[in-house]
Amino acid sequence: MDDKSYPHLLAPLDLGFTQLRNRVLMGSMHTGLEESRDGFKKLSAFYAARARGGVGLIVTGGFSPNFRGRLHPFSAEFSSGRAARAHRVITDAVHQEGGKIALQLLHAGRYAMHPLAVSASAIRAPISKFTPSKMSTRQIHKTIDAFARSAELAREAGYDGVELMGSEGYLINQFICQRSNHRYDEWGGSYENRIRFPIELTKAVRQRVGRDFIIIFRLSMLDLVEQGSTHEEVVQLAKALEAAGVTILNTGIGWHEARIPTIATQVPRAAFSWVTEKLKHEVNIPLVTCNRINTPDVAESILSSNQADMVSMARPFLADPEFVAKAEQNRAADINTCIGCNQACLDHVFVNKRASCLVNPQACYETELVLTPAATSRRLAIVGAGPAGMASAVAAAERGFEVDLFEKNDHVGGQFNLAMQIPGKEEFQETIRYFTRRLEQTGVNVKLGQRITAQELKGYDEVIVATGVAPRLPDIPGIEHEKVIDYQTLIREKVPLGQKVAVIGAGGIGVDVATMLTEPEHQDLDSWLKDWGIDKTIDHAGGLYPHDEYVSQRQVWLMQRRPGKVGKGPGKTTGWIHRRVLAKRGVELLAGVSYDKIDDQGLHITVEGQQRVLDVDHIVICAGQHSVEELSAPLQAMQIPVHVIGGADVAGEVDAKRVIRQGVELVAQL
Repeated sequence: MDDKSYPHLLAPLDLGFTQLRNRVLMGSMHTGLEESRDGFKKLSAFYAARARGGVGLIVTGGFSPNFRGRLHPFSAEFSSGRAARAHRVITDAVHQEGGKIALQLLHAGRYAMHPLAVSASAIRAPISKFTPSKMSTRQIHKTIDAFARSAELAREAGYDGVELMGSEGYLINQFICQRSNHRYDEWGGSYENRIRFPIELTKAVRQRVGRDFIIIFRLSMLDLVEQGSTHEEVVQLAKALEAAGVTILNTGIGWHEARIPTIATQVPRAAFSWVTEKLKHEVNIPLVTCNRINTPDVAESILSSNQADMVSMARPFLADPEFVAKAEQNRAADINTCIGCNQACLDHVFVNKRASCLVNPQACYETELVLTPAATSRRLAIVGAGPAGMASAVAAAERGFEVDLFEKNDHVGGQFNLAMQIPGKEEFQETIRYFTRRLEQTGVNVKLGQRITAQELKGYDEVIVATGVAPRLPDIPGIEHEKVIDYQTLIREKVPLGQKVAVIGAGGIGVDVATMLTEPEHQDLDSWLKDWGIDKTIDHAGGLYPHDEYVSQRQVWLMQRRPGKVGKGPGKTTGWIHRRVLAKRGVELLAGVSYDKIDDQGLHITVEGQQRVLDVDHIVICAGQHSVEELSAPLQAMQIPVHVIGGADVAGEVDAKRVIRQGVELVAQL
């Protein structure tokens, strides 16, 4: 075993008064457990698993230093001795596993979703319903004191440090930028005045906690909004923060109101490490870089090229709590990779549901979704090796079942084999890789190229049917025309299409197909940054510059029957990205469409009472799916216990999050 496979990633970091065991920071994530009943017990198990997995320093989700700073009226606050005592269960659990943990202090400012919101100025954020009150000088001083008091309480609670949330457009960031600070007193106007708040706040925290306590400052190094900071200003603030007593500077990328993707799967890996590198030689304290770093190789490359001193990863630790330990043991191939989908983490948190992970449903359910050894070993047949079948097969084998997994194709992965061919969804290949490896390691007997009948399943104690879905063909006159192709055939067989294409169905699959059809041929990091108008020099305010957007040479229409917004896609936090991409590329979005017929002229439709003929070369059908399931009835007749999961159970929109969780939960109960 070569434990020096990642020498920079696994090197300790000396902070003077303490040492971190490696260069890995688990970035702040809100899980929803912070406010739930009995949540701290579950949260302590969640953090303990990551500490046990080798993380150098964990940062909690954000806690407000006072009531007005809460994100929601019932959001987590950390401002009393009682709160400090309650948090002991978390810090003790992490320390027992040899880890270190810092509490993030986050004041929402104008992002607060309640009428008591306050900010530097009374300017409503474009993503908020509430206009904040302008803070008085007295309120500013009281808020600074609240931060310092909370930091002192964090020390009492056993935390090793605090992170001051100064990025992503929250209160501290709101003072820094002209966009949200229109004051004319000593807290506004000139840049020196606008950065007075973060500097005074940092000084107050350092004075209250003493010298041997970690203070991380999350600095917005690239705002990605108009009237944001320039690089020169970021350097000025970074130096002032170092002088004020900050131990570590963490990178923040983009305000929440920015209309540029920063963490979704479409964003190239390590797309923003160059931002941190620009500050690297300006300060003498450790710098952390972040965003879309999801493998030890990517992390090692960043550190070895001296772009940063540490890497921050958040969602990769939802996907695999043992990420660091596996890197240490030279088992990077065993890591369950984060695919950046946001579907079970951010999408959940934004609707006040508990976070989890599409590829690891046990994340944030460590005390509930437990795979205990089976009392008696039984023979289990699973039919279908898509995401649901693979996940349930691995979970069953981990419990000690004897598992045979049957798949009619000559490969596992199901719909993920199609998804990974969509530009920006290449990460889905990682999930197939991970599960393929786990099937082998857990001893699952995988039988490819086998269409199994109910009769052949006679000798099994239980059968799980996960046979997935097939495309649904809508009832349109002329649907058999040679111009028509279904999405599965298009992606699987890479059928060449003409320059004018109609896409019927604007759900997640329709959006993916329209994106694929209009993707530029060569998309490297620099062209991706340029496409989104990101200025690598950060000379322009917020790091944005006016730019020419790429418009596809192929003409594409994306249509849906129902009226309303087109191209939402399945993700709550990523739908706007899909719509923005389609608009940028010139895709015509049509809602409330009736499909009249298909013939040699093209696709005949009616929209808002007007008849149109789209003179298209091809028509791609993405009009939903239907379940493929013929085994449960004959198996029940033979009195063999049968369970139907995944797309075979409910076709609906293709939802890997639902089907993987369903498979693991079922197996946990067998």
